[in-house]
Amino acid sequence: MYKKALILVALGLLLIVSGWSGGVQEAPYDGVIKLGHIAPITGDIPKVGEEGTYSVNMLVEDINNAGGLKVGDLTYKIEVVTEDNESKAESAVAATTKVITDDQVLAIIGSYSSKQAIPTGEVANTRKTPTISPWSTNPRTTKNRPWVFRACFIDPYQGKVAATFAKEEFGIKKVAVLYDVASDYPKGLADNFKEAAEKIGLEIVAFETFTTKDRDFSSQLTKIIGSGAELLFTPQYYDEVPLIVKQARELGWNKPILGSDSWSSPELFKLGGKDLIGSFFTSHYAMKGATGATKEFIDKYNAKYGYKPGDVAALAWDATNILFEAIKNTGGLTGNLEEDRKAIRDQLAKVKRWEGTTGLMSFTEEGDPIKSVVIVRIDEEGEFSFYKMATPPELK
Repeated sequence: MYKKALILVALGLLLIVSGWSGGVQEAPYDGVIKLGHIAPITGDIPKVGEEGTYSVNMLVEDINNAGGLKVGDLTYKIEVVTEDNESKAESAVAATTKVITDDQVLAIIGSYSSKQAIPTGEVANTRKTPTISPWSTNPRTTKNRPWVFRACFIDPYQGKVAATFAKEEFGIKKVAVLYDVASDYPKGLADNFKEAAEKIGLEIVAFETFTTKDRDFSSQLTKIIGSGAELLFTPQYYDEVPLIVKQARELGWNKPILGSDSWSSPELFKLGGKDLIGSFFTSHYAMKGATGATKEFIDKYNAKYGYKPGDVAALAWDATNILFEAIKNTGGLTGNLEEDRKAIRDQLAKVKRWEGTTGLMSFTEEGDPIKSVVIVRIDEEGEFSFYKMATPPELK
């Protein structure tokens, strides 16, 4: 009996030592935090997917090279599972479902365009997986979805800033709008701009639409020119804007053209050239004239990838950093996927103020940041130059 007792004690000690490993606690998830990343790698706006992916990968590489992300007393390597939503809503649903159920990620970055971010948010919210969209400005992305957050301003505010800028900068009374009625982002922002413009006394003399993949806008532009409009607002993506502007110029339009944050891609001027010079758009930051942390990010990205990043890259950087902060603020992961996802969600909801590459932001209960809007001018060198800043009262 005495020998048996000694054997049992020895076995017990062996189990304790093997589990304790000399005081080093074994990290859940084999020491790897797995995140999903849903982006438009192919489809209509591949540059958006490229910028977002490059930015996320650059940040993750920095963290892993520095030893990993410390959460509580443990340090984790970061693994990102990037899935292509093909710039389609249905593909976004499939990609989001895959990373949640098959890859069992702790949280998701994406989608980007509102057309894909809205269904991504629906799946993530239903399956209780914390998600942060870098670039989706449509209010529906987060509305009534406590598991979904974003790093960008929302369209009602962007529309208000754009309308106010149009009136104050140019002293106009009549404006026209041209937008894709089949896409969530431009449709929502066009409506927001119209509502804001009418509230401040501007007259919408033309509210023209087209459908995704259309490439001839001559009919709509002819109506706009004949309407007496003094400014054209077109909240379209970087691949569509050059054609719209080119055709407008060819028809004789020589008045101001105003766009939105969807213009802010390095590809815009490459595609549109001199026709775009002198145009303005609302954005999250300006590449030319950047200082501090913003300039550091731009220089780092440019050195690594060979071109200056647009706002998508900057927002992806901010969104991923916010997510990492929330993970750290959990104080430690349990290894139970459902519990850890909820802990991360709860910490995302507690972020009240954050300063990133796109400026200072505070968050509402809906998970939407209140932040400044930058007015960008496309200058004679084809660069996106800082022109003005619109700052909400909450941040002053």
